[in-house]
Amino acid sequence: MENMLYMTSTAASGSGSGSINVYFKLGTDPNMALVNVNNKVNLAQTTLPEDVRRQGVTVVKRSPAMLQVFCFYSPNGQYDGVFIHNWAQVNVVDELKRVAGVGDCSLFGSMDYSMRIWLQPDKLAKYGLSAKQVSAAIQEQNSQYAPGRLGDMPTADSTELTWQIDTQGRLVTPEEFGEIIIRTGQDSAMLRLKDVARIELGGKDYSVLSRYNGMVARMGAVYLLPGANAISTGDLVKAKLEEISKRMPDGLAYTLLVDTNDFVMESIKEVVSTLVEAMILVFIVVYVFLQNWRATLIPCIAVPVSIIGTFAGLFAFGYTINTLTLFALVLAIGIVVDDAIVVLENVERIMSTEHLPPREATAKAMNEVTAPVVAIVLVLCAVFIPVSFMGGLAGQMYKQFAITISVSVVLSGIVALTLTPALCALLLKPHAHDHTPAKGFVWFNYEFGRITRRYVNAVRFVKASGVRALALCALMFLCIVWLFRIVPGGLVPNEDQGYLLGMAILDDGAAQPRTTAVNKVLNDFMLKNPAVLSVGTLSGLDITSMAAKSNYGTFFALLKPWDERKDPKDSADAIVNTVGAVTVMQPEAFILGFSPPPISGMSTTGGFEGYVQMRGSGSLKDMEDAANKLVAEVTSKNADGSPKYPSIGMVRNLFSTGSPQLYANLDRERCKDMGISIADVYAAMSATFGSSYVNDFNLMGRTFQVRMQADAENRVLPDSLNDIFVANRAGEMIPLTAVMNLERRTAPQVVERYNVFPAAHIMGSPTLGYSSGQALQEMEKAASVVLSADYQLGWVGSALQEKLASSDTTVIFVLALIMVFLILAAQYESWSLPLSVLTAVPFGVFGALVATWGRGLSNDIYFQVALVTLVGLAAKNAILIVEFAVEAWRGGRSLDAAAIHASKLRFRPIVMTSLAFILGCVPLAISTGAGANSRHAIGTAVIGGMLAATCIATLFVPFFFKAIMQLSLKLQGKTDPNLGKDHLAEDQEDDI
Repeated sequence: MENMLYMTSTAASGSGSGSINVYFKLGTDPNMALVNVNNKVNLAQTTLPEDVRRQGVTVVKRSPAMLQVFCFYSPNGQYDGVFIHNWAQVNVVDELKRVAGVGDCSLFGSMDYSMRIWLQPDKLAKYGLSAKQVSAAIQEQNSQYAPGRLGDMPTADSTELTWQIDTQGRLVTPEEFGEIIIRTGQDSAMLRLKDVARIELGGKDYSVLSRYNGMVARMGAVYLLPGANAISTGDLVKAKLEEISKRMPDGLAYTLLVDTNDFVMESIKEVVSTLVEAMILVFIVVYVFLQNWRATLIPCIAVPVSIIGTFAGLFAFGYTINTLTLFALVLAIGIVVDDAIVVLENVERIMSTEHLPPREATAKAMNEVTAPVVAIVLVLCAVFIPVSFMGGLAGQMYKQFAITISVSVVLSGIVALTLTPALCALLLKPHAHDHTPAKGFVWFNYEFGRITRRYVNAVRFVKASGVRALALCALMFLCIVWLFRIVPGGLVPNEDQGYLLGMAILDDGAAQPRTTAVNKVLNDFMLKNPAVLSVGTLSGLDITSMAAKSNYGTFFALLKPWDERKDPKDSADAIVNTVGAVTVMQPEAFILGFSPPPISGMSTTGGFEGYVQMRGSGSLKDMEDAANKLVAEVTSKNADGSPKYPSIGMVRNLFSTGSPQLYANLDRERCKDMGISIADVYAAMSATFGSSYVNDFNLMGRTFQVRMQADAENRVLPDSLNDIFVANRAGEMIPLTAVMNLERRTAPQVVERYNVFPAAHIMGSPTLGYSSGQALQEMEKAASVVLSADYQLGWVGSALQEKLASSDTTVIFVLALIMVFLILAAQYESWSLPLSVLTAVPFGVFGALVATWGRGLSNDIYFQVALVTLVGLAAKNAILIVEFAVEAWRGGRSLDAAAIHASKLRFRPIVMTSLAFILGCVPLAISTGAGANSRHAIGTAVIGGMLAATCIATLFVPFFFKAIMQLSLKLQGKTDPNLGKDHLAEDQEDDI
């Protein structure tokens, strides 16, 4: 289908159900996708079995993101699971589905009310009845009838009344079903359903059981509608649940076991705190450099104006306040203050050196800095606006940053060219000739003067030898290549989201009571941890495929708020690492614990998920062997005992053909010889060992199913086949053992497909200290070693998005460089000057890589956003030098002297703006709490990049300016017209 990313399907024998999940590319119109899927389903329905068509095929449009997990439970044990499930189904689920923004809401398991006809095979045999006869009697007597009307048109003109005829239709209570007549005999004797079966109002399916802190419960999930706002939807869901709770019966309670919005809101709260800290640090830097509260007040006014304007811009573009836009605002504070500082610092310099009054100084300063300010705005917009058109997950994340920063930068430029000069003329006072700054500022100015002189001398040292400068740059480029190879890749950092989940996997074929016992041990263990608030367990559900498996258990553990878990041992990762201890505590199950996926909806669990896809004609056993070979290869060790694939911490094949199975070997020739219908044989087995759907009944204004099955004690062992009889053409009851025997085999409980082909589901996680990108690379390497051409490794969820995002990175970065070059070429009307500016960019990349590698972080989307940001910021520093160098050269200085003059003149504003930006990002890099890992990723990269762009790139930009200009003149057959003039000597005397 159009824009389809991949498709998975699950067929579960445990629940007798199947599901197909179709995933589409980000940005696909969900309504059109729903129409396309519906069309395909309608085409396929004609090929489906009649029983499937009777029960229907449901198509639902929803985001894969699980917004909330709710739980209804009975604290005093007053209600059982069937009542709780159906109360929630009738009173909660449909209400939540109608909430704006909710794509779907469902309970785990299918314990809807069902009229359960528990057959007693011994009594059926005693009365010579078959399950087919019982089913036929129920269908005949539990049906909806339309007797008609008396006096309905057309009728005689004399008719005065119209009578509606009604009668008993579908039965309602177990007692009414018990009175169904199965057979009549002599003397009006009647055999009723209650004589051969136990009838009760029970659950449709008991495959999944729930517990909340050990209490009987039913759990469900709310899924987001594609494109809906998670925060507002979550608030509406909570309000609706609170409203519903007021009409709950006594003895029933509810809780939100998982609310993904808690993490989002806590992250936003932390970023807002970071935002305030960044603004305070920026203003401190401005005050230290300007040493004048009036001057400091100007950026203090200009920055909030730009930030408030950015919120208006986000609203106009339809964006929300989220962690990504707030990250961008933190970066924007350091960026937007730059424009105000460039203007303000130049006004202050002119007032100090030329002793002009504020108005005249402002006018002269604006003549000098208008072009650089416009260039800075254009460069930053040129970097971000094009990448906002990228597709996929990475494109969506880039877009959040791009629009936020672009709007703030444009507004900052407007403010710098309008409001800032007006404030300078109004607020600044003329400098007195004998003005002496405060003692602390005198020391600062002296030390900064020394640093400036050393910087100028360092610039001369770099310029003195082109070979040395180029050799150092070549060394840096080699380091960049090396760092890109060793810095691990990733999608986004894993976060402590305030909850964790996991699975208990028992041996194949383990019955649900055994799984429930393991879940109880797991529940008690988790609740003993002081950082755990509550635990919900699901027995019989595989959370990775949402399929019913009797040997699988799932748990959710809600952790205490982040401010109550400051100790590292109380972090989600630390608690996940303790879950494995439950494996040792009991011999039944292997326990896996997971952090949630870093981006909700990308996958079910953290780590990575994929499929070993079988494209050949092998059997399911062959596919299992191939997947097990891959797992064995990945977990193998070298001769010295070290891991062969060290980045992979855990990997497991979730597909198994080892579940015990009994194969019903029917002698078809003997059946026909004895006059037995083959369909009747399997109908009898289905009604006894399975859960045969008969028809429907009405209760509470809803339609529920009537299901027929043998009572529990009659379907435990293979010997139960002896109790099943089927009628032949002569009406004789023949035991099934006469025409059938059972063979012991093994088979899968669940069969999954990936993009139509049968596939084995694998999942794993990287070793602590390694990234998911490294783990994916080593998994693919192992697959290439052990898998044949008939098998292929395919990724889903966050792993697939990571692979797609990594392929976009180079394109985005190159596109940013090209756009900056073209914008500068248009502004300078030169092809050479933009190259001088772009030479600063590799230094920013180098610094970002060093900082990220040094801190053990990953090359993920946040790092890549930082790189794109650094293109603009590094170019901004270079613009300040190149712009003034060009003006100095045009004013009569030689290229050499112009480069030195511009370096000295712009060193203070470069350091000032860069330091303001760096300190503004420090709260990001050192933050704690919810979402801290993401803030560390972007904060560390931009700080490292800006330090390198400020401390190293500014030494080389003057050299590249001189070298590129000389080369340009040489290609034109010209030389420097100012070469040999006295300005160089004067500058040298002034600088030394």
